[in-house]
Amino acid sequence: MLEACHERVLRTLALLARLRTHVQQHGADADARQAARDVLRYFDIAAPLHHQDEELHVFPLLLTHADPEVRALVQRLQEDHVAMAAEWAAARVPLQALAGAAVAPFTPGDEAALDRFARRYAGHIVAEEGTAYPTMQALLAPVALIAMGQEMAARRGA
Repeated sequence: MLEACHERVLRTLALLARLRTHVQQHGADADARQAARDVLRYFDIAAPLHHQDEELHVFPLLLTHADPEVRALVQRLQEDHVAMAAEWAAARVPLQALAGAAVAPFTPGDEAALDRFARRYAGHIVAEEGTAYPTMQALLAPVALIAMGQEMAARRGA
């Protein structure tokens, strides 16, 4: 489930990149406004649930049972969650304006905020999938992984 969330994050970041190009080329049309709403919805609702899943299930296990190098990585990932929340707060401002029918293009400051958010998130995913998740999977029995996924799904009402 965690990796599936990452796939959706990457798809939404790709949508954000296409949206930015679209706005530069075509302005703030109806397609741009809908794409902005889609990006906002994902990062306002689904992404925080994903971070909660990691904070509840993945990080405590790794902080307790992993080697010092992985524990240091987890601390960085936790710091990323805090930083991403702040960066999203800044990045969502121009997206909200666009979704609400603003016609002005993104300013250089808007572009910088969107870049910071997208860059951090992409790097965060690489660290999780490259080290944190494989380490977690090695520490847990398959039945525990299934139970973890079921609890995450239940938290989403699935």
